[in-house]
Amino acid sequence: MIEIRRILCPCDFSVFSERARDHAIGLAQWYEAELSILHVVPHAAGVWAYPPSVTPSTLEPVPRDQVQAELGRFAEPATRAGIPSATVIADGNPAAKIVEQARAGAADLLVLGSHGRSGLERWAVGSVAEKVLRRASCPVMVCGPGERPTPPPHALFKRILCALDFWESSSRALTYALSLAQEANAQLTLLHVIEDIPEDQHRHPGLREYRNLMEAELRARLSRAVPEEVRNWCQPIEMVTEGKAYKQILQIAEEQAADLIVMGVQGRSVLDLLVFGSTTNQVVRRATCPVLTIRS
Repeated sequence: MIEIRRILCPCDFSVFSERARDHAIGLAQWYEAELSILHVVPHAAGVWAYPPSVTPSTLEPVPRDQVQAELGRFAEPATRAGIPSATVIADGNPAAKIVEQARAGAADLLVLGSHGRSGLERWAVGSVAEKVLRRASCPVMVCGPGERPTPPPHALFKRILCALDFWESSSRALTYALSLAQEANAQLTLLHVIEDIPEDQHRHPGLREYRNLMEAELRARLSRAVPEEVRNWCQPIEMVTEGKAYKQILQIAEEQAADLIVMGVQGRSVLDLLVFGSTTNQVVRRATCPVLTIRS
């Protein structure tokens, strides 16, 4: 299973950051991890949020004492929960500084909030989460505008959906999903989506038989992916569906009222970064529960 010793939680003082913080606290308790809470003071107003007590100005420095006081208040729930924690203030581009701090602190997990998926909000703030997803080398959990999680120390995730495409990153994603399911005693669903069947081929006489055989093989492959010893404490639900991958993932997550989606992200080439797994991007933008992405 996985080992999480250091968690980094970026903070912009929004309700979305509070949700991410609550998840980070719960995970830190489960894995007995250290928690660092980071606030980045942006170079330009409007790029990321300021503390409620701070009025940004392009002519005067941001008052550090007010930022530090606000950050201390934000971190109080971690202190009350007995989590070894620290607060950090950095200056510059939020996405770049988050990735830099994660590397410098050897973070095993990044947990951050995103402000949603529409209009100016997504471009001003949501893009920070997307840039972090592209650049971070450690697993990243993005908490969108869903419901506030159950406060620690109660289990945060009771229903976990793990989307698998059988690339190397899927194997790592499954390891994380199994570990989290064990910690929370959660229901785990393994999902593979069959894509790229042209619409006109659905009417082909032999296609249905072929699809049935392919679906049976994929279900067997999902089953084989789960170590036998895991089945002593977990009986995953194995599902194979057909359609656009991100739409199917979001639909199944909605139908099952999933508390967490776990996905692998394949590759690091320039082209990969430009298109950044459109499936991952769409799921992160649209999901109403946290999404944990694992790189290969």
